[in-house]
Amino acid sequence: MRLTNDIFLEQQQKLVMTPELRLAIAILQMSTMELEEYAQQELNENPLLDVQEPEEPSGDSAAENAEAGSNGDLEPTTSMEEWADYYHDRDIGYSAGDREDKSYDNFLTKRPTLYEHLQFQLRLVCKEIEDEEVGLYIIGNIDDNGYLCVSREEMAFQTGASPERVDRVLGLVQSFHPHGVGAFTLQESLMIQLRYFGKEDSLAEKIIYEHLDDLAQGRLAKISQAVGISVQQVQGVCDIIRTLDPKPGLQYSSDDEIKYIIPDAIVEKIEGQYVVVLNDNASPRLVVNRLYKSMMRKPGQFSDEARKYLGDKMNSAIWLIRSIEQRRRTLDKVIRCIVDIQTDFLDQGIKYLKPLTLKQVADLIEVHESTVSRATSKKYIQTPQGLFELKFFFGSGISTSVGTDKVSAKSIKRMLEEIITGEDPARPISDQAIVAKLQDEGIDISRRTVAKYRGEMGIPATSARKRY
Repeated sequence: MRLTNDIFLEQQQKLVMTPELRLAIAILQMSTMELEEYAQQELNENPLLDVQEPEEPSGDSAAENAEAGSNGDLEPTTSMEEWADYYHDRDIGYSAGDREDKSYDNFLTKRPTLYEHLQFQLRLVCKEIEDEEVGLYIIGNIDDNGYLCVSREEMAFQTGASPERVDRVLGLVQSFHPHGVGAFTLQESLMIQLRYFGKEDSLAEKIIYEHLDDLAQGRLAKISQAVGISVQQVQGVCDIIRTLDPKPGLQYSSDDEIKYIIPDAIVEKIEGQYVVVLNDNASPRLVVNRLYKSMMRKPGQFSDEARKYLGDKMNSAIWLIRSIEQRRRTLDKVIRCIVDIQTDFLDQGIKYLKPLTLKQVADLIEVHESTVSRATSKKYIQTPQGLFELKFFFGSGISTSVGTDKVSAKSIKRMLEEIITGEDPARPISDQAIVAKLQDEGIDISRRTVAKYRGEMGIPATSARKRY
């Protein structure tokens, strides 16, 4: 075999990810808030970008604008020669100085963290500096769930305080709100809460420390035999324990803060037809700054470096505007397709939601499946049935015994929830009985699938739902 180096021609087809294509893909899968933040960042960095403000002409100015519009595009009142002289003679820039913008954002309150909330209470009740130092160390070692991460011995060693002082300050911290914080274990936290609400007794303490797993599994009969009382009494105590908070510190978690959702589109029924209206107010309307655009028509006014800079910024601005407009058109096609398919859901509710896949929508609007996936990511739609993420409308289905139609898994979950809600608490319905009821509705489903859906919905098993 002879090895040689030869030069030959070959044709290949491959996808080249240009920066412009990467930008279009990234913008397509951005949420409304992310797109607004990205556009604002580009506005700050690209002088050729500007926001198109809504026109509200009134009085003489409206007449002047109309007259000027009839003669052609509006031109800046300052001549190009004056702007060119200004550019060459001095630096172009703007300084806001020390002026602070008066915005409502500057007056919004911030929810305190768990540490700040406990620290505030500690400073109100502590009279001695030593107690405050020990208390701050204790609070600093409470995790987000409200539990202590260090032992009593370590607290005494690190603060140099006596064990008696540590116990006294620890008891003080455990009396703070939210009730149950500062405990070492779940059982201790539950007892602190019972003590605060005045419901502490020996029976509750015994169940918490010895039968907490049985309580979680709903094995009330086993607890009744172990403590020697009736099941009804055990159920009453367990109902009280279930009202307690196993993670009291999460009340001051940042994850619980209210997050407002701005819908990307609104669906309304007008004269018997559903109309899709994109929420254009949620995203900025970017345009190329007319002043810079006019200045670039006279490139002789600038140096080669300035001309290259403006050219790069112009291309960047145009691609960004095109990508946002492409995102808008793709989103409009996807939402209109979903609305046409899910008309029954919009009319009658979740029980009539149809199974739908990304490929089905992609084939209908003639785009790639990945495009539909990106277009529906973190996008929301306001419908007559409520506010939903676009991903909500996609899901698998289960075949029916009648015809070839399928029923959405979300529809089956709603039917399952209605069946369990209407059951007799003294005789809760079993998973096998639920299977029989669904089969009467023409839905072929196994008991394992019912148990799976019930677990996903957070509904306990039959034995745990029984009321004595």
